[in-house]
Amino acid sequence: MKFANPEYLYLFIILPFILGLYIFSEYRRKKRLKAYGDLELLKNLMPDVSKYRPGIKFWLSFFALAAMIIVLARPQFGSKKETVTRQGIETIIALDISNSMLAEDIAPNRLEKAKKIISKLIEGFENDKVGLIVFAGDAFVQLPITNDFISAKMFLETISPSLISRQGTDIGGAISLAMKSFTPNEGVGKAIIVITDGENHEGGAEDAARLASEKGMSVYILGVGSTDGAPIPTENGNDYRRDKEGNVVVTKLNEEMSKAVASAGKGAYIRVDNTNSAQRLLTDEINKLAKADIKTEVYTEFNEQFEFVAWIVLLLLLVDIIILPGKSRFTKNIKLFVKEK
Repeated sequence: MKFANPEYLYLFIILPFILGLYIFSEYRRKKRLKAYGDLELLKNLMPDVSKYRPGIKFWLSFFALAAMIIVLARPQFGSKKETVTRQGIETIIALDISNSMLAEDIAPNRLEKAKKIISKLIEGFENDKVGLIVFAGDAFVQLPITNDFISAKMFLETISPSLISRQGTDIGGAISLAMKSFTPNEGVGKAIIVITDGENHEGGAEDAARLASEKGMSVYILGVGSTDGAPIPTENGNDYRRDKEGNVVVTKLNEEMSKAVASAGKGAYIRVDNTNSAQRLLTDEINKLAKADIKTEVYTEFNEQFEFVAWIVLLLLLVDIIILPGKSRFTKNIKLFVKEK
């Protein structure tokens, strides 16, 4: 359940004040009556005055006002899940999270730059589906293919090299896993986007990309980093990673391998630098893919339910009108009958 105009619910703040005024007025009324004499004696002198009816009328009006506030807020509920068909593509993004992606030759570092590109790409999706794979020496699905872009961006924020302990750059394994991660939908454009620096390439990537292409999936490689190389900061950021001999490890973008994999996958190679050109080029390439019908489960709009509450308000007001403040003739006749008995 939700409210279409929840701002009106703030009007509930006035209800305690109204209740307080009623309690105070009742206290003042009884105090004034006591000034005239004994309450039981006064009760006999005013046979037409009802003890309970004014209170009942107040509570009827009180609850009618509360219900009216709910009507103004427009309560809605009763949604249901439906399967709708929309035009879109499917994209699996494989992100390299090896330690070399922490190099700072691309600001703020290779990994953070890659995450920003992915975030911008997801923001441009509408009726499409996206999935996330992370890889280093191993590869695993971080987010199964979905059209829930909010969740995709949330999962993206949690990605770091600590997710995979085994170092390496198994691009072939990442592409093979991506091929298995699409839906069975046929005719829809399917893209595998691999974002990597290609460092410590473990082989098999070109064969995997070629197989993906044969299955109708385009493989795009985004090469992050510089060919000149850069050192890799340690976890505390106070030093750089070193080899067994104590030399600073320098990681370089393997551009030649990246181009070869993209060519085998019938996609494109895009160099990521400190500008936004890679983002624009990737978007242009993705837009070339054929859009097809994609079935998606969505929740339909909530149904308006204020009419039901409005009937309650009307009923309460009608009862309030019918009930007179004084005692009815029927009530008085019943009391006289009881006394005679």
